[in-house]
Amino acid sequence: MSEQAVNVREIIVKIVMEVEKSKSHQQFVIKNTLEQYDYLDTQHKAFIKRASEGTLERLIQLDYVIDQFSKVKTAKMEPFIRALMRMSTYQILFMKAVPDSAAVNEAVKLCNRFRFGNLKGFVNAVLRNISRNKAELKWPEKNDIGGEEYYLSVMYSMPLWICKMWLETYGFEKTEKILKFFYKPRPTIIRIDERLSQEQKDDLVKQISEANDGTVSIKKHGLLPYAYEMVGTDNIRYLPGFKEGLWVVQDPSSMLVSEIAELEKNQTVVDVCAAPGGKALHAALKMDNTGKVIARDISMNKCKKISENVRRVKASNVIVEQYDATVFDESMVGKVDVLYCDLPCSGLGIIGRKPDIKYNLSPSDLDDMAAIQKQILKTVWTYVKPGGYMMYSTCTVNKSENEEMVKWIVENLHMYPVDITNLVPEKLSHIPTLVDGYLQLLPGEYGTDGFFISKFVRE
Repeated sequence: MSEQAVNVREIIVKIVMEVEKSKSHQQFVIKNTLEQYDYLDTQHKAFIKRASEGTLERLIQLDYVIDQFSKVKTAKMEPFIRALMRMSTYQILFMKAVPDSAAVNEAVKLCNRFRFGNLKGFVNAVLRNISRNKAELKWPEKNDIGGEEYYLSVMYSMPLWICKMWLETYGFEKTEKILKFFYKPRPTIIRIDERLSQEQKDDLVKQISEANDGTVSIKKHGLLPYAYEMVGTDNIRYLPGFKEGLWVVQDPSSMLVSEIAELEKNQTVVDVCAAPGGKALHAALKMDNTGKVIARDISMNKCKKISENVRRVKASNVIVEQYDATVFDESMVGKVDVLYCDLPCSGLGIIGRKPDIKYNLSPSDLDDMAAIQKQILKTVWTYVKPGGYMMYSTCTVNKSENEEMVKWIVENLHMYPVDITNLVPEKLSHIPTLVDGYLQLLPGEYGTDGFFISKFVRE
């Protein structure tokens, strides 16, 4: 099929419909679609990516606008028309390079193409009305009847219940900062092998910055000396040092787990829910390939990906096993120096990277997640040697999975919090909860994802 025969807006509508229908991760759907149309030029693929990601990220805000001008509310529209209206409205409101007339006209053409010709007058009228009035749109105010939570929900396309939960916990200012951070472009953050000398790191950084005709920008992250952030990357697999295993992609918040664990050579570390494997690989490096790191996950596909990275970074002390963390392993009892429990969670801290999380969650899911975490913890805590440590962590911002879980661990397991004040970077050392053995990083607060880390010792 030639590029001329492909309608890029049709592709975007199909992506939006697929994500809504199947509840699939939008990153997965967009990635697969772009691979299918890999023969398109870079500009077309960039347009598909930007418009589909943007539309899916701002569904609540887009529906709010459309519903102001349409007698038929978005919730009552045919799935195709709803996806078409959302995509077109996103272009009108947020894509300055796209003429409003083009967004409207192409939407009308797609009505005919998908046999919705009887609705092209409706689509044309509503979209033109939005275009004419976009400068005078009526947005919610913080002091309106819906209050702060409704204002935040619409302006940042965040479900009302999440806004309410965070407002109660963090107040308006912190909550809005979190929501703003989710819309900021995120760099790719990597962990360079910390065993390299500074000269070797500088040389590697220079090579990366010169790759792809100098389009890659790389600089230190600032929280940890081996964390670097990159922008302008296309396919990271082709960047210097990747194939050789000199660096891996990992958020600094996740890197902190192995910093706080304070690992020593020749220890035994078990990561009970290891995917995608960053923490297990970091633990292996911290022990300089001595001892043993057992990286477990319930998914065979995820285990295969962990194994690929193990081979790439030449982590000879890592053993990858497919294993269900809820199933008790008697052979492990009392044999583990440090147990990593980065457990399945709601993922509220990484919405900026995976926006579909916010639409696929419900309040009851948070309770379900906490129950699963407790089930795993009750199963695995005895693996830790007396005097050994357990690292509990999540990538969420939710008290029932974090602070309240710390209390539950202390009350129900023979585990006690460890003061971690001297184990974190100086930038974080003022945080009062470190004395109590835990750290909650809010999204964007230190240029990281939202993340929770706690450390316990077995009596």
